[in-house]
Amino acid sequence: MSGAEEPSKERDSSRRINPRASRPHIPGYGIPSSNEGMLPWSHVCERMGNSPNYWISTAALNGRPHTTPVWGVWLDDTLYFDGSPETRRGRDIASNPAISVHLESGDDVVILEGEAEQIRGVERPDLVLKLAAAYSAKYAAKGYEPTPDTWDEGGLYVLRPRIAFAWTKFPDDATRWYFPISESA
Repeated sequence: MSGAEEPSKERDSSRRINPRASRPHIPGYGIPSSNEGMLPWSHVCERMGNSPNYWISTAALNGRPHTTPVWGVWLDDTLYFDGSPETRRGRDIASNPAISVHLESGDDVVILEGEAEQIRGVERPDLVLKLAAAYSAKYAAKGYEPTPDTWDEGGLYVLRPRIAFAWTKFPDDATRWYFPISESA
């Protein structure tokens, strides 16, 4: 990655910038100091797009952690997942939107961190049309084919990562991405 920042398309109320890659700070584990051998962002996008399950970790206001697997769709560098706002996960996000997401593998690792936001489908008709089609394509064989009105009253969550980590040969290719948000958006 060149490190040059290029504006990407506008999303909701903030302008996202291509992630900046660097090495993660993990003392004592032999993380290389050079950028040679780092993973490209496309690796994360491919893994996120192809993963059937995403482990979502939330915390209640009292700090009590909660982790649960969910189905979701990776679209435009953004993870969308759904579920009732009445679930423990939904209640946690409502009171404390900070979450982390981890794929199932401990060897081909992808971890995202950021804040989740619940969105109502009725407010984003073009988006939920795409999401319903993507969910159906991905999960129809498992019996899940939502329609765009599924999320009219909520239950659809979005995570635009602030920080991401990935590796396939730890510590050699361990990579961290940071997503700066433009102040001028």
